[in-house]
Amino acid sequence: MIHEENGVFPAVCPLDCPDTCGLLLHKENGKIVKVAGNPDHPVTKGAICNKVRNMAERVYHPERLRYPLRRVGPKGEGVFERISWDEAITEITDRFKSLSEEYGSESILPYSFYGNMGVLSVDGMDRRFFNALGSSKLKQSICNSAGTAGWTSVMGFNGGTLPEETIHADMIIVWGANIVSTNMHQVILAEKARKNGAKVVVIDVHRNQTGQWADWFIPLHPGTDTALAVGLMHILFRDGLVNEAFMEQYTVGHEELSQHVQQYTPEYVSSITGIPAEQIEQLAEMYGRAEAAYIHIGNGLQHHDNGGMAVRSIACLPAITGHWLKTGGGASKSNGGYNSMNSDALERPDLRPNPEARTINMNRIGEALALTENPVKGLFVYCSNPLVVAPDTERVRTGFAREDLFTVVHELFMTDTAKYADIVLPATSSFENTDVFGSYWHQYIQLQEPVIAPIGESKSNVELFSLLGQAMGFNEAAFAESEEDMIARALDYPDNPYLNGVTLSGLKEHRHVKLDMSPYASYLDNLPTASGRIELYSASLEAAGLPPLPTYVPLKEGYDGVRRGRGHKYPLMFISPPNHNFLNSTFANVPKHQKLEKEPFLQIHPEDAAERKIEDGMWITVYNDRGTFEVRAKVTDKMLPGTVVSQGLWWEGEGRKQRANALTSDRLSDLGEGATFFSTVVEVKLKD
Repeated sequence: MIHEENGVFPAVCPLDCPDTCGLLLHKENGKIVKVAGNPDHPVTKGAICNKVRNMAERVYHPERLRYPLRRVGPKGEGVFERISWDEAITEITDRFKSLSEEYGSESILPYSFYGNMGVLSVDGMDRRFFNALGSSKLKQSICNSAGTAGWTSVMGFNGGTLPEETIHADMIIVWGANIVSTNMHQVILAEKARKNGAKVVVIDVHRNQTGQWADWFIPLHPGTDTALAVGLMHILFRDGLVNEAFMEQYTVGHEELSQHVQQYTPEYVSSITGIPAEQIEQLAEMYGRAEAAYIHIGNGLQHHDNGGMAVRSIACLPAITGHWLKTGGGASKSNGGYNSMNSDALERPDLRPNPEARTINMNRIGEALALTENPVKGLFVYCSNPLVVAPDTERVRTGFAREDLFTVVHELFMTDTAKYADIVLPATSSFENTDVFGSYWHQYIQLQEPVIAPIGESKSNVELFSLLGQAMGFNEAAFAESEEDMIARALDYPDNPYLNGVTLSGLKEHRHVKLDMSPYASYLDNLPTASGRIELYSASLEAAGLPPLPTYVPLKEGYDGVRRGRGHKYPLMFISPPNHNFLNSTFANVPKHQKLEKEPFLQIHPEDAAERKIEDGMWITVYNDRGTFEVRAKVTDKMLPGTVVSQGLWWEGEGRKQRANALTSDRLSDLGEGATFFSTVVEVKLKD
């Protein structure tokens, strides 16, 4: 494909999105001129979102990095000179060797996430390199770790209801997910269910595009999802809308749970959530009497102090009602467990000379860079833009500004983070790489082979870390493997029966191969929890000093219906969910996407705006003790009073402070040590 000047070639969307769409790339004179959906993909069927449809503009963006750079100006100003790859590799390896000798190898920290969802790009040669180097480890918990921990505390396995089955549901609850913007093919499936009579209920803090699409939108105060879930349980048990036979066979702790939830009356839950008691009663009645109800659990609600417990509580609901037994019923948070691959073969932890090396949580990067004892002296950033996406931006910026911190950034663009690097390396786009993709939603593995040659002197993560490993003198065989060798190793994983029959040769022939879903038939009989059952009561959480039953715990920073009000220093809850045309900070520098989103703004309720003499379109300052954020006001009633919303992560604006994460805390969630972006309180005033 890479050598063919003209034609239509298969590809995979690399974005951090559950849909993982099949694509067709149209080439003319060696250049991609159109990105379309692949109608032959069994799930995505040719439908793609506007983000990936315009991917060619990102691939050929005039500001794309094309060769290695060395900083020659102050950190943060973005003044660099061109150097060769040989110079870059030599400087990086020399500095890493000297840092390891003087401060120990754990003074070096990799920082990465899933800017590209290709398995080799983020879980392959890079991991081998940092394992062999003996660097500090990174806990990648900025996105889904709290929800995953909450879900697995109930089900034991990171997988739930299959997407295709949801067309048979007669009630679909979308809880804390803007799927119109982030999971469009689940919307298509929900529409099919709707045509068969299903009702779609959306529960969220903000009436986003998904909330507007719903049959019934239920707004609630941020961080109160657990209270609502347990309040529903109260009514289900009270009114006999539970499946006793199912609970007896498949769960542990239902007797304890039925007693525990008696305290969560509709009136009490209403006082916490802001949802009228009669609506809580109505929702429980609908759910309890539905034939096959499906709950789609999103990412938003897990980004709270109590985010793990929120997901855990919601995950208990289909076990109480027995909806798991009905085709299309049940729930899902992520289905990534079905396609788990051989991570040891990919990452080679056996290369690590110090298996007990320290682990640094990526949410605490600002704190880590401020350490004076065992300090971080070297930092390697790839597939992430922490100056925009990490919490407590000002503390992060202060750390990146350290002159004694040797920083390397491998990127497609001169991001806010790259401006603080000592060495900037040009990265390939996914369309220039060989890689394998799973999905954390559907059941197809896909192969990406290069469609165009690398732009300029850019290199893939596999090539870059192979060069670095060889230059460091590490294990020769591990750093000489080809992409195809690594894919074959990743798929050779007998521990995961769902991978049975998925091979590199099959992928090369068909481009996408379905997992072997035959074990799914006995899903409930083979749950990998300690008890082998759905754990409504978790002994492991109890042993860790956490509530063993679903329990509402108020936010550490926020309100629970009682604490809200202008008598508090920061009376407003601040939420910063994704917008429709960006994906975190990706696409924020693409003109077409900028034009569609126009500029960042803060949605504020009319009551809150009137109290502050704020009118629609005015420039305002959002602030707390951590920082400030300057935007225009958008007065709207899309959320309850007391909550303000700014969608999207924008790169720093000209002369303005536009980083939403300047306000957010690096506190960690109750389960999974996840981010708590949405447990943030602020005040708003007219801009000086």
